[in-house]
Amino acid sequence: MLEEVDSTNAEALRQADELDGPCWILARRQTAGRGRRGRAWADPPGNFAASLAMRLDEPPARMALRSFVAALALRDALCALTGLGDAFTLKWPNDVLVNGGKLSGILLETGPQGLLVVGIGVNLRAAPPADAEALFSPVALHAETGITLDAETLLDHLAPAFARWEDRLRREGFAPLRAAFLAHAARLGERIEARTPSVTRAGRFETIDASGALVLATREGHVTVPAADIFFP
Repeated sequence: MLEEVDSTNAEALRQADELDGPCWILARRQTAGRGRRGRAWADPPGNFAASLAMRLDEPPARMALRSFVAALALRDALCALTGLGDAFTLKWPNDVLVNGGKLSGILLETGPQGLLVVGIGVNLRAAPPADAEALFSPVALHAETGITLDAETLLDHLAPAFARWEDRLRREGFAPLRAAFLAHAARLGERIEARTPSVTRAGRFETIDASGALVLATREGHVTVPAADIFFP
């Protein structure tokens, strides 16, 4: 446990040469948290900020499936700690929502010699200011449920949950993770928007495929989206 760090992901990458096995890094406070596509991740006091560093001898597409491992593990941990399973849904590819609001963020980064860093932030006590581009606001667990969790307790449940889903991925492949994700997917069967820096695609969220890509049913037919920011119109 670190009292303060710029970013748990950055700290994991700095320690890359010293890591020879899976290692969790938890901080009480981040001063320069990172989000997807170079965005900042705000981290008010009392929230959860942790990164798992692990070494994998796999191609990048396979390593990227840990995004789903992390989302499923976080949902399992939150359900176990709150007893509010129906409140938590999953926004492709890896956000955990509570009551439809953004509760968490997950960021994967790679380092030397097969290092993968899985950063996880959760708004336990306070939600940061909403991003001007977001179509729904971040929310905090305490405000939405009245339940107060501390970071250490969440990690005590998250770490074994991640290990269980990681083991399933290694033994059984992506299929059981895909099925579990779809069982709790937000807006499945509904119209959503998938935005990249160059194009916005709108359509019905039909499924995710065997590679983890989003599949939209559009007027032009089925469109596969490997990576994008998802918005709910």
